[in-house]
Amino acid sequence: MRTVKAFIVAALGVAVLGWSGTVTAQELVVSMWGGNWKAGAKKIIASEFTKRTGMSVRFITGGTMDRLTKAKVNKGDPESDLTITTTHVAFLYISDGLFEKLDMSLIPNAKELFPAAIRSPYHIGLYSYVYTPVFRTDAMPAGFRIRSWNDLWGPAVKGKLALPDFDPSHIIVVAALLSGADAAHWKAGIPKLKALKPSIKAFYQSDAVSQELMTSGEAPVQVMLSINGYHLIEQGMPVRIEIPKEGAVVGIDAIAINKGTKNLAAAHRFINVALDADVNRRLAEFYKAGPMNRNAKLDPELAKLPGVFTTPEQWKTQAILIPDEVRAKLLPGWKAWFTENMAGQ
Repeated sequence: MRTVKAFIVAALGVAVLGWSGTVTAQELVVSMWGGNWKAGAKKIIASEFTKRTGMSVRFITGGTMDRLTKAKVNKGDPESDLTITTTHVAFLYISDGLFEKLDMSLIPNAKELFPAAIRSPYHIGLYSYVYTPVFRTDAMPAGFRIRSWNDLWGPAVKGKLALPDFDPSHIIVVAALLSGADAAHWKAGIPKLKALKPSIKAFYQSDAVSQELMTSGEAPVQVMLSINGYHLIEQGMPVRIEIPKEGAVVGIDAIAINKGTKNLAAAHRFINVALDADVNRRLAEFYKAGPMNRNAKLDPELAKLPGVFTTPEQWKTQAILIPDEVRAKLLPGWKAWFTENMAGQ
């Protein structure tokens, strides 16, 4: 178990850190994904936290569900102090009693967030992105646009569409919405989903495969993670990212404190630093995502990208938000149905 230098003021009975003081515990441990995700958090959040507190930060990395499984095994004695994960998976942590309830008085920067950032009393969103239609302009008819999700069912897209099969929630929820229902009543969209089959060319299992299908032209229309679309544009590919009139399906990565942490106050401080307007701006710019602090002033070139939400109006008119509980509970069933009835046929 990690050793912690005494910084608790015993007379108060709780660990209290002055916002201008120095944290004296040896290190704070954060669980998240590796690669570029870790690089951004380390460079921007952790470095600023260490600068302000003197406390070092160590990251342990792994896949989304692998980390959840490990957290269940280590319940009560977590190997990390904080977890960064997708907001709907965070609901699964909460259901298993793995997160501490946040003390919002220790996170004053939360007052500056868009309402969508406050996911629950246990976790807070750090940044947002979208899954939305993306297409190669040089592989589609002149003037082609995707102004509505319904356009994916149109003749111009026949045999050209790729969808993610590792998480079909985006197209399943969209089909429900187009059928007059919502995520919780997704079966209303089954006829619509089956009618999409003529459009589908391929399914992809990873972001890398998605980009390969787009680069080769095999599937020049996709429901794609916006961040990947921006990457393709940077590589010089003639790609257009659309936000249909119904909105784009939002993803939010969130942060929470692991129940049983020995660094409770420091963990709150880390979250508050992450939500600082300038830190949140730099993090969003690093990932090419939308900030959660409404006072974060992004570079204008990034702010104008489709799916980078920086205003209340964009959240109101362009965002399709799937409730965390609904998505977490229904996703296994969605995957099973999709594999059997869409990807498996």
